[in-house]
Formats: sequence, C-alpha cells, structure tokens
Amino acid sequence: MQILDGKKTARELEKKLKEKVLLLKETYGRAPKLYVVLVGDNPASLSYVKSKEKACLRTGIEGKTIKLPNTISENDLLKVIKDLNNDDTVDGFIVQLPLPKHIDENTILNAVSSFKDVDGLSLLSAGKVMNRQDGFTPATPKGVMMLLEHYNIKLKGMHAVVVGRSNIVGSPMAKLLLNKDATVTICHRYTTELGFYTKQADIIVVATGVVNLITADMVKKGAIVVDVGINRVDGKIVGDVDYENVKEKTSFITPVPGGVGPMTISALIHNTVEAYMAKMENK
Repeated sequence: MQILDGKKTARELEKKLKEKVLLLKETYGRAPKLYVVLVGDNPASLSYVKSKEKACLRTGIEGKTIKLPNTISENDLLKVIKDLNNDDTVDGFIVQLPLPKHIDENTILNAVSSFKDVDGLSLLSAGKVMNRQDGFTPATPKGVMMLLEHYNIKLKGMHAVVVGRSNIVGSPMAKLLLNKDATVTICHRYTTELGFYTKQADIIVVATGVVNLITADMVKKGAIVVDVGINRVDGKIVGDVDYENVKEKTSFITPVPGGVGPMTISALIHNTVEAYMAKMENK
C-alpha cells in the first residue's frame, strides 16, 4: 500500500509553478492575479479561502479575497461579478460555494466569464470539458488527475468506479477518467448493491459526503482508492472511506486530510496561471 500524498505533491508542483510565475512576471510585468468572492462567514469556506491565499503566496501569485455580507442580494452579487469580468488585471476568479439560500448558484456561476472561470463550474466550462475542448476543468477532478499523474498511474484499460455524480466532482471526474481511456461506471445514491460495482473497480473515486461509505469488503485487493469526501466527526476531518480498514487492501490510497484537498487548491492555482498565459499570449 502506498499513500497518494496530496500535500507533498502539491508542494512539489507549487515549487515548479513558482519558477514559472517568476519568468512570466519578468516577461509581462506582473504576476497572475486570482480573486476569491466570499459571501458570508461559513467556517469551512473561511478555512478553504485561507488555504487558497497561502497557496498564492507560495507560488508568487497575487491573491485577493472580496468579502461580502450574507445579506447581499443576487443582483448586487452579479454586479460584483460583472466588475471582475471587465477588470483586465484580474486573470481568474471564483465565487466560493455554498451561497446563501436566497441566491441561485447556477445564475451566479454562469455569470462568470469563461475566460476567467478558473473553478470551471459554469455551464460553458462544463460543456467544454464534456466535449474535450480547451477550457477550465473543475479544480477537484483536475487535482485528482494531477495526483494520479504524479504517481505515474496509467488509467488506460482500468475499470474506474466513480461514486457520486455532482457537477463539481463526480460528473467531470468520470469524463476525465474516460478521456484517459478508462472504462467508467458512475454510482450514486439510488444505485442498488453499491459494493457489487466497487468490488469490480481497479480505481474507486468517491465523493459523497457519507462517512465510511466505502468499507473493506467493498474493495478488491490491489485497487486504487481516491477519497474526495470531507466530513467533520467529533472535531476531526474524515473522508467517505473507512481508511484504517480499507488501506491494507489497496495499492494506492489518499488520506483525509492531506490527500485530494491540497491538490484541489493546486489545480485552482494552475488554472489561474493558464488563464493569465492565455490572456497575455493573445494580446
């Protein structure tokens, strides 16, 4: 069993990216700029945004956070997005989820310019991913793929089972695995006999928010297990996989925390640099 160390991998990739950012800054006169729009004071969102700010500092990217009250109207939030879309010094930005219930997430996400949608969550970005066109891949699935590539895991011919079908993780994750020539099965809350499918998998990617959903008897010997879940239990962060019992059956497994989470942030930073380069090269 080998741990897929997302934290270590992210730091290694960030060192390489920092060198690239320094060269870009010398060439174009400024560093890439990433904005995070944060509505309200959700503790998990605040923690995640702080991690993004630290990653920006480590890589030399200019990162800024726009903090807005929980009571902001949908129209006023759309105005903030419009200003960011029109600001030529902003290379990429994200609207941190979740949003307050009185704001429609799809309306907000689809208002983000496709040239700056570094979270890859707009309808246009999703369509580009599904059609293998140039665009921004959602950060978490991209981070998973970067992690697998770093460990030289070849997906061609593997049977991949994705548990979860969200637009943020499950659906784009399945497409990225398919693009690497894996045979993909998608399972979800209405799948009966989940273990029937997972026991056939060479690689399992689970993103459901259900603690210990994947148990040892649901995993075949030598499988690769990628746990995207983040759950808080008794003050601790745990995933969707019964890690202690599952790990001995696997060839590779991600820990929680320290697995996919750091790679998600790394992928977001990489997307921002890509947005910056595309803009500068087309000027």
